Amino acid sequence: MYLLFTPEELIQYLYKETSHEKTLAIEAALREDWTLREKLEVLKASTQKLDSILETPRTEVILNILNYARTTEVNSLG
Repeated sequence: MYLLFTPEELIQYLYKETSHEKTLAIEAALREDWTLREKLEVLKASTQKLDSILETPRTEVILNILNYARTTEVNSLG
């Protein structure tokens, strides 16, 4: 008998956000169910692609936000 795991649970597993019990259950299911392993591999590849394309904001943008916050704070205090 195979337990069904949602894609959300598998993503939580990939990011090590599952409980100890759920982690053990998923790992046991992965040993027995090749389709679950395939699904996990697809999700793993997708998360790796997403992680690699994430960009950080330019320094100029961060400085503009900080300056705006500083100006807003001074104006609200004055």
